[in-house]
Amino acid sequence: RGMLLARDKALSKQLLQYHRLPVPDFLMVTRGRKPRLPKRLSFPLIVKSLTQEASIGISQASVVDDESRLRERVQFIHDSVMTDAIVEQYIEGRELYCGVLGNQRVQVMRVWEMTFEKMPDDQHRIATEGVKWSAKYQKKMGIDTAEAKDLPPGLAERIQHISKRTYKVLQLSGYGRIDLRLDATGGVHVLEANP
Repeated sequence: RGMLLARDKALSKQLLQYHRLPVPDFLMVTRGRKPRLPKRLSFPLIVKSLTQEASIGISQASVVDDESRLRERVQFIHDSVMTDAIVEQYIEGRELYCGVLGNQRVQVMRVWEMTFEKMPDDQHRIATEGVKWSAKYQKKMGIDTAEAKDLPPGLAERIQHISKRTYKVLQLSGYGRIDLRLDATGGVHVLEANP
């Protein structure tokens, strides 16, 4: 059940919002529809597949800065990935991960971070398909994953607490990885949960 919940990004985000967990604002765009932005959403935005995992359909072009790019990218998800699209507020910041293990009794792992040492400044530091699956690209961009360093005091514990609550709200079991973003002001945002 939890696995199914987490696979539907819109439903899981609505649940997390209801439980006052910090998720970026978002909009779902069903296939065949055009995106209509509510006032609460402002550029830059990131466009993803509603249901696909493993960064499928995510590239640098997923981050959009204007209406025409937004329409283009939503169309791409609809036509090429062949799913509904989710448009969410793009959070500039550090890419963090937190693993959670267990069922009734839950164990939270240390906070990890994906770093982009050689990524050019004009590129968004996001986990694209290339970042996740191409060893050559990973080497070229200096992409590494290791325990998060230099987190302000108490922040790792806060991220672990948020990750544990996310895991429980989405009724995950066995193992899950929570993907988060840390913005420049120290705000933590839950991007998604991977069962």
